[in-house]
Amino acid sequence: MAGVDRESVMVALRAVIEPDTNRDIVSSNVVRDVEINDRTVSLKLVLNTPLFPGKAKIEALAREAVLGVPGVKSVEIKMNSEISKGAAGAGKQPVPGISNIIAVSSGKGGVGKSTVAVNLAIALARYGASVGLLDTDVYGPNVPIMIGVHEEPAVRGQKLLPHEKYGIRVMSLGFLNRGDKPVVWRGPMLHTAVRQFLYDVEWGELDYLIVDMPPGTGDAQLSLAQLVPVQGAVLVTTPQEVAMGDVRKAFHMFEQVHVPVLGIVENMSYFVCDNCSKRHAIFGLGGGEELAARLSTRLLGEVPLSIAVREGGDNGVPILVGAPDGPQAGAFISIAENVATQVSILASQGSGLPIIDMSDSRGERFSV
Repeated sequence: MAGVDRESVMVALRAVIEPDTNRDIVSSNVVRDVEINDRTVSLKLVLNTPLFPGKAKIEALAREAVLGVPGVKSVEIKMNSEISKGAAGAGKQPVPGISNIIAVSSGKGGVGKSTVAVNLAIALARYGASVGLLDTDVYGPNVPIMIGVHEEPAVRGQKLLPHEKYGIRVMSLGFLNRGDKPVVWRGPMLHTAVRQFLYDVEWGELDYLIVDMPPGTGDAQLSLAQLVPVQGAVLVTTPQEVAMGDVRKAFHMFEQVHVPVLGIVENMSYFVCDNCSKRHAIFGLGGGEELAARLSTRLLGEVPLSIAVREGGDNGVPILVGAPDGPQAGAFISIAENVATQVSILASQGSGLPIIDMSDSRGERFSV
């Protein structure tokens, strides 16, 4: 019997389509290291995200396609991930070693933005990514409380060393300005702080840097967009209109500075009663989905309201650590899958975003 033809194997694999990019797995460079030994075909599938929600389906389709090639008796497939590096962005100075910067933002406080940022970072790290978390909410840095770290960071040479906890590297002004002393800064001082936290911290090699932004649409957001290429923003809301109105402003702000919005996270989406086991839409129903549709973006996930999430944040044990098998942790893992997928899609497409000029109310020019 004639041996297995390698070209026939590749033709069969070209029929397997990645659902998110709508490209076949050969042309998108997912298929690697194809080897044929007698009637056994071995290959590697390298996905560009550590949390690929369709991983098992892609593997099954590839196996089925190869087994359909005449002469093939068995297939050996190894799965791996190779996280894409985001586009550099014209006029921006990348942070050495960091592949993708993701901003977690909201138009207002009190919607659980920091909770989402912390658990998103931990979820990505749990699946093998190298992750950093930067808390730029200088006026109310809550990340130190949420991860249970309060010590000042060490210094090596001219650089601060981030703390490491729960598999992520973390930096916050709260590590440097401890206690109840307020930060009273004007915009230029905040811009300098953001720059220093990006470039004067020894982040090392990171697949993702999650940036917890302060509420609103002010100096910190503009500084981040000015300084570095941001691969995308995650917007956090609760279902009620008073929150969604501010998130709409945040969405259009990111549009103006040409930062892609990866999607919407609806936090405190519903509450499941212990006694009746029913879902109660305390803050309204379907607000995040409606908002995503209105803004032509996607709903990344819904996080149920839970005492455990609040207690974990207060005690420095995030829900993904304290109750990793619960529904809240599952929601954050699903959100991380969707965020990582959107980042990989944007990386494969290239940003193609132009440089624009913006003026603030005083007529000062910013090249963004």
